[in-house]
Amino acid sequence: MSQIVVAAFYKFTPLPDFADHQPGLFACAQENDVRGTILLASEGVNGTIAGPRDGIDAVLCALNALPGCDGLDWKESYTDENPFLRMKVRLKKEIVTLGVGDVEAHKSHERYVEPHDWNKVISDPDTIVIDTRNDYEVGIGTFEGAIDPKTTSFRDFPAWFRKFREENEFKKVAMYCTGGIRCEKSVAFLRSEGVEDVVHLKGGILKYLETVPQEESLWRGECFVFDQRVSVGHDLAPGSYDQCYACRRPIIDEDKASPHYVAGVSCPHCIDEYSEERRRDFAERQKQIDLAKARGEQHIGMRQRSLSAHSRECGNPEVKQNSVCGMDPRIRGDERG
Repeated sequence: MSQIVVAAFYKFTPLPDFADHQPGLFACAQENDVRGTILLASEGVNGTIAGPRDGIDAVLCALNALPGCDGLDWKESYTDENPFLRMKVRLKKEIVTLGVGDVEAHKSHERYVEPHDWNKVISDPDTIVIDTRNDYEVGIGTFEGAIDPKTTSFRDFPAWFRKFREENEFKKVAMYCTGGIRCEKSVAFLRSEGVEDVVHLKGGILKYLETVPQEESLWRGECFVFDQRVSVGHDLAPGSYDQCYACRRPIIDEDKASPHYVAGVSCPHCIDEYSEERRRDFAERQKQIDLAKARGEQHIGMRQRSLSAHSRECGNPEVKQNSVCGMDPRIRGDERG
């Protein structure tokens, strides 16, 4: 059986007539047996799609034909079954949700720092380094000396930064995220706030860990990723964390030894966050996954858990699941990366 290609992509580019492109992209995907989600907004395009090689190539060709999307970059991985149930082309206000109105994220490429130059930039005493990821991601790894905003959602970042700026003086800012999309948007936001001396890590933490030798690295800990590996280290080797598939937080063996840990249902971090009804849904989902595994099959919930890293790390739309196979609604797919 031919492998399914999973392609993840995003591009910040002005698309004032973005709604006009929805029908054509949807038709192209349907005609070529491609499923997944594409987000269109006035600021660009963001998506994760899966299908046969020829079908993926056709949709990527159509995406490249969008205004400003010529030369669109994407990341690929492969799977035996399509992890998506259907195709959606959605119209959005933003392709990654910051919630502050129009910012010119398409100009953020002017402020890239290559991974091999990053150490020098963040070692400058006049530069503050900000981790734009959410608290559960920062909790397992970050760059030495970086500021943790302690946000639970990317939408919280603007309010945090405005308060931080009122209380602190700084000359230069360097920011980073997992795969690039959030820090591109963050750079645009800071520039809209009048901060001009701001840069971000090209390709995010993942590119840094992939290209910078461990002995030269200023990264401490592991990098949270949104797939079955949960975390990675240098050279993108799988890390030491597991994950609670109720709240999606990374967990360690100590967490799994807690009486509050039930595989697929709860962990010490989320035991008070869900209703009994919701936990029953989680338990039913886990039961169906276990039954499918006993039959030598892969339940749709596990297929969706095991989407390749790039589809999450680039901030791409999550695989939507129903209430039994649902992912934590607090972790938005368009915040990832």
